[in-house]
Amino acid sequence: MVTWKGTRKSLTIFLFLFPTMLGILVFNVYPIVLNTYISFTNRNKFRPKPDCEVFLTGLLDPLCWPQFRQNAQGGLGSPYRLADPLFANYQALLGKLFSADALMALGKILLVFAPLVGAVYVNRRFDREIDRPISSGMVWLIAVLLVVGLAYVLSIRAAFNQLMSTGPFIVVVLRTILFVAIRVPLTFVFGLALALILNDTRLKGKTFFRVALFVPWGASSVAILMALVWQFFFRQQGTINQLLAQIGIQGPIWLQNPVSAFGVVVLADLWFSYPFFMVAILGALQSIPVELYEAAEVDGANWWVQLQRITLPLIRPAVLPATVLTSITAFQMFGTAYAITAGGPLAGADTPGATEFVMVYAYRQIYQLQNYGRATAFAVLIFIMLFLATLYSLRITRITKGAYES
Repeated sequence: MVTWKGTRKSLTIFLFLFPTMLGILVFNVYPIVLNTYISFTNRNKFRPKPDCEVFLTGLLDPLCWPQFRQNAQGGLGSPYRLADPLFANYQALLGKLFSADALMALGKILLVFAPLVGAVYVNRRFDREIDRPISSGMVWLIAVLLVVGLAYVLSIRAAFNQLMSTGPFIVVVLRTILFVAIRVPLTFVFGLALALILNDTRLKGKTFFRVALFVPWGASSVAILMALVWQFFFRQQGTINQLLAQIGIQGPIWLQNPVSAFGVVVLADLWFSYPFFMVAILGALQSIPVELYEAAEVDGANWWVQLQRITLPLIRPAVLPATVLTSITAFQMFGTAYAITAGGPLAGADTPGATEFVMVYAYRQIYQLQNYGRATAFAVLIFIMLFLATLYSLRITRITKGAYES
């Protein structure tokens, strides 16, 4: 056996890793550092060019590099510099989030939803026991009742309004989280129902229905065009209101009401996204041995018991990663909301609209308002939040468990 070590081995390993390391530095590390730096500057449409005399600006901004320096000359407005105060962009976004009243309101909201988190851990513990003292559905019912009771006792509506008045960051993030919290469970339920139907051996024409139900996923590649169709459906003189007029009902102005506009965006995005869950669940269902259901029928288990005790536990390994991926894509959703409502209906000049989710808000700050400093500060805050959420999701789903276990 030929062995080699020392300088030659180290050089060979370095040459193999160098292209990847260079790509990470150029396409990942550098953009993150540059955007983080710009988040501390006053760059906007009135200050479009850099002040290259500032050391960090001259080092990080390509417009200050010798080969691009001529492009940094001229232009309207004065050069951008570090903001004064340094955290001005972050203060504008976070507003009064760290005030005593806002933190109290946030604590109340977290306390209200604590029973749902507790239900997850209680069910996980009971699942390890041979004979559960209480069913999973009953645990969730108790948790929901506790949520409703705590919401009433703690005046959750007033706490929510207090939190929403702190600043644009928390408004945008909470509305996006609310969108994800509504859309992802609906997508799962809808996808599960269709997967159960398509997996039924008594269904005729399975191939046709599978192709037909998968069409929305293919249409998601042109989501903006399809979202314009949904916008046409819900316009004041659109298809829905015309159908309602045929039965003597005057339809509302769907896209000008915050609640109905939010619901339209959820419905449209649900139509785009349910095939992903449907296919993932259908594949998991087909891996479940039929003998388990036959044994359950012999023991007298009805359809609902089989769903709770056999189907849902066995499709969980496929559903959890799909849920994480769907949550991430829902959090980053842009095309559907922008095409249907453009983030509206708007409530004020500097107030995010009812459907101005994270990506829509970032798009408006960059391309419409050209407030680059605030937009990059917003991106930094979102990056930190998503990084922490991803670490937590990896811990919960254990997707990478096999990577670090020998």
